[in-house]
Amino acid sequence: MTIAHTSPCSAPHVRGFSLVEVMIALVILSIGLLGISKLILFSARSNDSAYLRSQATALAYSILDAMHANRQTAINGAYVIASANSASDPGVQCDSASPCTDSLVLAQFDLFQWKSRLLALGPTGDGSVAIAASADPVSGTTSTTATVTVRWDDTVAKQTFGEPPGTAAVTLETIL
Repeated sequence: MTIAHTSPCSAPHVRGFSLVEVMIALVILSIGLLGISKLILFSARSNDSAYLRSQATALAYSILDAMHANRQTAINGAYVIASANSASDPGVQCDSASPCTDSLVLAQFDLFQWKSRLLALGPTGDGSVAIAASADPVSGTTSTTATVTVRWDDTVAKQTFGEPPGTAAVTLETIL
């Protein structure tokens, strides 16, 4: 019986990863993870800005709906309010249980509720309502246009997009 003896030089070399290869892989992985984290941060800020814009649009439509429901009082200017002004509390609750019978009180209640809801856009959330009457030169009829502007601080999102910090605004206009 002969035993075959192999020399150590003829055995295949088993090789693992070198420390340099592991370090290069970690650097590439960390650069990729930094890029993904930046993308997630950018996406979160964009999502927050889009959410505030949709809320501002909904709030602008809500006061326009209230003005359409109380049309003659709105045409008479009871809903006009400047941005920096706050609406006074009419001291009544206008709802289905106790509806407001006075249209001026209803307008005050609508404005008070609307200005309170604007604070959901942040501490600088504010809005204004303007009314303008214009005559149609062809028919001679007068139409009243309501312009609603809602403003809020969108500095974080603007800086993310490379714009100067400041407020954002949504403006809606309709004929009453």
